[in-house]
Amino acid sequence: MPEAGNQRGLGALPRRLSAGSTAAVLIGSTIGSGIFMVPAVAAAEGGTLGAVALLWVAGALLTLFGALTVAELAVMFPRPGGIYVYIHEAFGPLPAFLFGWTRLWVIHPALIGGIALIFASYAATFVPLPDFQVRALAVVTILMVGGANYRSMALGTGIQNLSTIAKVVALVGLAGAVFLLGDPSQGTFSNLGSEGPGGFLLPLSWTGFGVALIAVLWAYDGWADATYLAGEVRDPERSLPRAIIGGFGVIVGVYLLLNGAYLFVLPLQDMAASDLVASDAASAALGGVGASVVGALVLLSTFGALNGTMMSGPRVFFAMGQDGLFFRQLGAIHPKGQTPHIAILTATVLGVGFVSLRTFEELAGAFIIGLWPFYMLAVLAVFRLRKTRPDIPRPYRTWGYPVVPTLFLGVSASMLLNALVAQPLSTLFSFGVIASGIPVYGVWARRRLGAQ
Repeated sequence: MPEAGNQRGLGALPRRLSAGSTAAVLIGSTIGSGIFMVPAVAAAEGGTLGAVALLWVAGALLTLFGALTVAELAVMFPRPGGIYVYIHEAFGPLPAFLFGWTRLWVIHPALIGGIALIFASYAATFVPLPDFQVRALAVVTILMVGGANYRSMALGTGIQNLSTIAKVVALVGLAGAVFLLGDPSQGTFSNLGSEGPGGFLLPLSWTGFGVALIAVLWAYDGWADATYLAGEVRDPERSLPRAIIGGFGVIVGVYLLLNGAYLFVLPLQDMAASDLVASDAASAALGGVGASVVGALVLLSTFGALNGTMMSGPRVFFAMGQDGLFFRQLGAIHPKGQTPHIAILTATVLGVGFVSLRTFEELAGAFIIGLWPFYMLAVLAVFRLRKTRPDIPRPYRTWGYPVVPTLFLGVSASMLLNALVAQPLSTLFSFGVIASGIPVYGVWARRRLGAQ
């Protein structure tokens, strides 16, 4: 199967990632700060134990259905750029450009800057820092991670593998400590049935349930990150499905285990009112040291998420540069380190700029609303490409096709519609960011025609 870079005479990134390292990127990018924050939102908006459980299971199933579908495309087109490539192949350059445009100017720099801010804010709980020093630490962290990935894939991969293993072991250990040492008499499980027959099963409001699902999907976001690195994965036909499905399985297991631990020692109403639900649960089981343990875990978790995001996201910009859909320099490869160094540098600079502008929480919902239409397009690409290009080899085919991708599309459409009704301003803002790329694409297309 030809490489995208070779087709365009711009060179290709070497294939150096194993299935395990690819899964480490997916796990590390996904498990960031969300599992420490989103459970409180799920409890507040869901309102019942059944709703909280359903939120995390529904979020897991929805993202699993997306991952199972996208895995087919990842094997068909094992090139840098992931979702961008699949949209381009199925629907042409304009929607692909809009995806890259949204990631370049909003989603990716906001993710990098926001994750770094959370890292620095938790560091300040150990060594008190004023706000400007917290932001300075966030900038330094971004520069360190960006520099490591700029220098070599091996260095970035080593950081990711170590941080992901340590993160998973530590989170499982935290959940185990809560179950072993916590007092369940005050937890949610001890009050089952107090709401009356069936009262703990249904959400208090289905509209609130839909809003909470967006927050849960933010915690699961990162499931497509492995596809951005597809052009650097060894034996992609075998490695990519294993990395995507196996890595996602680890994420779901960790999330469900931690939510169970929170509910084991905390009443649901306390979870809903908590700004630091993980710290509260750890303190209930471990005493005063619990908050410090969680603070250290957040540092480890967010650092791994920052490195994973820096490894994967710039590959979208790299693919845009190689396709000529944006500045060609973004498609450059470092002659020594063999990394997409200009794309990584661009992501680093934009992330640093974001640190000085806003907090991560201000755009968390907008991330999902801005990204999900493109995830839906990628899933639709499976249907379209099976009809228009049936001759392409498909070593892996979507499990449960066409039911699995159809369910993904149906639930996703319902979620976006609910968001438009429940949060019209933030939803329209996200759609506006996407639409702002249309005139830019028009200018860029005329520029390309003029250069030919």
